[in-house]
Amino acid sequence: MTIIPDFSESEQKHVAAILFERYGKFIPMQLADSELQLGGDTAELTDCPTLYWNERGAHFIVCKVAAGRFRCQFFYSEAEQYGTGKDDYENLEECVSTLLQVQSDHERQLVNVSTGATATTHDGEYHGSSMV
Repeated sequence: MTIIPDFSESEQKHVAAILFERYGKFIPMQLADSELQLGGDTAELTDCPTLYWNERGAHFIVCKVAAGRFRCQFFYSEAEQYGTGKDDYENLEECVSTLLQVQSDHERQLVNVSTGATATTHDGEYHGSSMV
């Protein structure tokens, strides 16, 4: 059984700084554990240190799956969970920044749908976040 190191104080402060830059205010984070399937054996679950926060109706998790490797997702409910389209990250900043960007794009897309905006209204080629 592999034991994955907890998020260091430095890693936690780094994520807090990214969140402060994104939202312009302090966002409380909680340390948690998640059970993830990391290997080929789908029955075996591994406890992974996790950072959790919520903001603007979305819940976010960043899981440490090994020293220097991370996974992330955001969700609104048990049935509505999204990833970034990339399984693992070797850089915590890239992991968190990508997660926040994908959620922001998703939120913007939801607002445009509710206002009746169409693809011809926008210049970008965003195709939505990946459902987990």
